[in-house]
Amino acid sequence: MKKFNRRSFCKSAFGSTLAAAALGSPALLVRSQSTEANASKRYSIRLGGPIFHAPEDPEELALAHRRLNYRAAYCPNVDLGQRDRIQAISKAFEKHGVVIAEVGRWVNLMDADAEKRKANFKFVTDGLALAEEIGALCCVDIAGSFNPTSWFGPHPDNISPRFFDAAVENARKIIDAVKPKRAKFCYEMMGWALPDSPDSALKLVQAVDRDAFGVHLDPCNLINCPSRFYDNTGLLNECFDKLGPWIVSCHAKDLVWEIEMNVHFKEVRPGAGSLDYRTLLTRLSQLPKRPPLMLEHLPNAEEYDAARKHLLELAGKLGIGE
Repeated sequence: MKKFNRRSFCKSAFGSTLAAAALGSPALLVRSQSTEANASKRYSIRLGGPIFHAPEDPEELALAHRRLNYRAAYCPNVDLGQRDRIQAISKAFEKHGVVIAEVGRWVNLMDADAEKRKANFKFVTDGLALAEEIGALCCVDIAGSFNPTSWFGPHPDNISPRFFDAAVENARKIIDAVKPKRAKFCYEMMGWALPDSPDSALKLVQAVDRDAFGVHLDPCNLINCPSRFYDNTGLLNECFDKLGPWIVSCHAKDLVWEIEMNVHFKEVRPGAGSLDYRTLLTRLSQLPKRPPLMLEHLPNAEEYDAARKHLLELAGKLGIGE
């Protein structure tokens, strides 16, 4: 997804937490028990990121990830119809212990133009089919936007019941068209479109009501106001407390507050901002499914290298193995 600035589209970060009964108490009870049971367990972090000047050969590409101590990868460039190449990539990555974290399909499923919306829907559906075929953990897109000029831009109806209902319907149709047995379909969190909070993400999981619907965790995308910026530790814990069993993949970046006459958070590499990565890595390491942590939105290989080294070093200090 293309990089963009986050402006003040601010809802209350924490407010009153929805009651267990309102969200479905059995699921919350299971999640609470699971969280307590796994609190003392640690699983290694599967870090990943883009490969610059990536080789075309699947074997060499998998090895390029391992040379950087990456255990996860973005899906390589391959079309759904390239069956032989899909199989070669899948085998090479499995051989070298690199999981394919996600197939990104960054288009607007709620485009106002009916033809574009139809094409986008097919593109995302094919993305989920590719994820299933190649062994990726998920296919991810944003839920969309009603903004007429920006495919991801803000719009007042992006947090409305109409948007929620459309997001649920789209997810069900995409999943039902593919019927994946291992890959999940996810919506990335956004600061000005649903899911814009742990509670709205959980509501989507329950409303979509498909085993193949998962959660894509991008905590920086949820930080859209000062309260969430200052208490991002609380936000992170809320995400893992409420969404842990459904988290499939995560994005890694960081935020700084650029001081001007309005709220402006700027993305930077992990370790150069204010996100509590000690909490993020610790909570992530407690999830037995080991969702990958994927670096993104950095300008060059040097920044990715610095971010990679920082996170691996921090994980080592926390006693979380690679």
